[in-house]
Amino acid sequence: MKLSDVKTHLSTAESVNFRLPNGTYVPEHFHVTEVGQITKKFIDCGGTVRHEILAGFQLWNANDTDHRLKPQKLLNIIALSEKVLGIGDSEVEVEYQSDTIGKYGLEFNGKDFVLIAKQTNCLAQDQCGIPTEKQKLNLKDLSKSEQSCCTPGGNCC
Repeated sequence: MKLSDVKTHLSTAESVNFRLPNGTYVPEHFHVTEVGQITKKFIDCGGTVRHEILAGFQLWNANDTDHRLKPQKLLNIIALSEKVLGIGDSEVEVEYQSDTIGKYGLEFNGKDFVLIAKQTNCLAQDQCGIPTEKQKLNLKDLSKSEQSCCTPGGNCC
């Protein structure tokens, strides 16, 4: 989800709720402790230089259980970040504490923002020896000419 999508959803939302991939919710007294631009410049295992820019939100829970972030407050934080930091309309990555800091993509289900688990991946599979997935065939679909001669009565043994 892009930052512009987040702003559109916040403009009509009554509350700000984040749902984790397992269906539970980030406690409603969370804080957005950071809104920023994440810039990642790297070389993949195939030697290609890559440049990634994301808009980043960091969610944090405190002991102030009376705290509730309102949609307009988050819109104001985003607007200030755009003005001061020059954040563009990038994909949003959300950081949230689990066993370690988890990084999530973001979607909206019509009511809640939903954190989407991210997965690592090889970006240069064609260059670093990752085999392509083999085509799966049913043995019954193989023709007789493709079958081994080592069948009962095949005289191969």
